Amino acid sequence: QVQLVESGGGLVQLGGSLRLSCAASRITFSIYTMGWYRQAPGKQRELVGTITSGGSTNYADVVKGRFTISRDNAKKTVYLQMNSLKPEDTAVYYCNTYPSSVRSWGQGTQVTVSS
Repeated sequence: QVQLVESGGGLVQLGGSLRLSCAASRITFSIYTMGWYRQAPGKQRELVGTITSGGSTNYADVVKGRFTISRDNAKKTVYLQMNSLKPEDTAVYYCNTYPSSVRSWGQGTQVTVSS
């Protein structure tokens, strides 16, 4: 079974930055498009952005220009660099394949942006 472990979350002030990591195992990582997702309190989980096996990226409009996804296939790790953070970015952040696999959701990492 695929295992995805997110890390790097924390508490940051408005305008700050964080870099999230997601380490994958039990998966042929390099062939998959990966996605970062987030779920804010009381809201549905939403897609933040994706990165293909070749490194092409797409982002939700609300994070475009502020967030950057990258990957290291040798390390089986995908990253989410978040800059200019806003309180509305507060959420639990998850990685998964794209489209997502129900069985692959990890515990996520909490990001809290204070104003």
